[in-house]
Amino acid sequence: MKEENRKEQHYSIITWILFFSGLTIMSSFYIAIPLISVFSKEFSVPEGQVVWVSSLFTFCFAIGCLLFGPLSDRFGRKKIMLWGLAALTIVTIILAFQSSLSSIILFRGIQGLTAATFSPVVLPYVMELFPQHKKVFAVSCMSASFLMAGIIGQVFSSLVSSHLGWNYVFIILAAIYFILTLLMLFFIPNLPENGNLVMDAFKQMRKTLAQKSLWFAFVIALVMLLSFVGMYTALGQFLSSSLFGFSNQQILYVRSVGILGMLMSLFSSRLTKRYGVIPVLRSAIILSAVGLILLGLGTNMVFVIVVSVVFVSGIAVAIPSLVSLVGEIGGAARGAAISIYTVIVNLGATIGPILALLLLGTGNYVLTFSILACCLLLGFTATFFSNVHPRL
Repeated sequence: MKEENRKEQHYSIITWILFFSGLTIMSSFYIAIPLISVFSKEFSVPEGQVVWVSSLFTFCFAIGCLLFGPLSDRFGRKKIMLWGLAALTIVTIILAFQSSLSSIILFRGIQGLTAATFSPVVLPYVMELFPQHKKVFAVSCMSASFLMAGIIGQVFSSLVSSHLGWNYVFIILAAIYFILTLLMLFFIPNLPENGNLVMDAFKQMRKTLAQKSLWFAFVIALVMLLSFVGMYTALGQFLSSSLFGFSNQQILYVRSVGILGMLMSLFSSRLTKRYGVIPVLRSAIILSAVGLILLGLGTNMVFVIVVSVVFVSGIAVAIPSLVSLVGEIGGAARGAAISIYTVIVNLGATIGPILALLLLGTGNYVLTFSILACCLLLGFTATFFSNVHPRL
């Protein structure tokens, strides 16, 4: 009994370390959003140039995701995450002392590459390390950390830059990354290396892509992150419109409430155990789609906040189930499969704001949120073409 308690405590420590690692590493993805206007004033350049601080990070992150998943199959999951986190610490502290926009953009690209050593690697690591009854909960925690980073990263960056200056955003993050590097070094166990050649891992990726079920899972991933980022992009303009007249700070507070919905991801494991992955996916997607449609119809502030939380709750429940599904379909090449999944997710996150801004150009908020909901319904349709029912 004592041995079982020790094991449970051990898994809990690992889960918390990986959760905070995911939260802070993925926050680096979003910290640039509040800094765009700050850098524009600091370096006296238009915001169209500053946006590369975010865009180059995203581009390099996507390339890194394709590389580090297969590399972790060959060299070991912990090794890639640990050295990547150490490199991320160094790059982040260097960023804090840059004096030109071009050098900031350059090092943001390098930062994106080093940050990509975590998300496509930690998911297969969790699925291989944790026992069957704890696997989906651990994946849920990782997914929750990735989603929460989208809001916490912006709030953190906005507060620190306004009170201490933009340099301290990177200084504080670098200090956190250094602490997490030490925690990962001493408390995160190694897994056996499979010894495959890197080219074998890429060949496995090609074979994995031949599975139709995986492509349908990727469609779901694409539309979920597209609608998630698209909704928050549209929400900003919706709340700042004449209907509500919110300031940027007030909009940030409304976005922060979305964290309540993200916590629903922690219940995803219980739901999938009881009802199965596909039924949970379908229900969660429908819940999110309904939330989006109602959001466009909202004229009351409390109503808008509530339905935004409903939308986020659906996304938060669906994503851990989807990650587990992708990992199971990938099988022995789950590192490659989840790497591709991560790239697809980032593609959705890139398309989301572009689509939202195009729709907002019509001046019709009901149309904007309804089309984003239709994108989700495309994912709902894709669930009917999946014939894979993983054992979770």
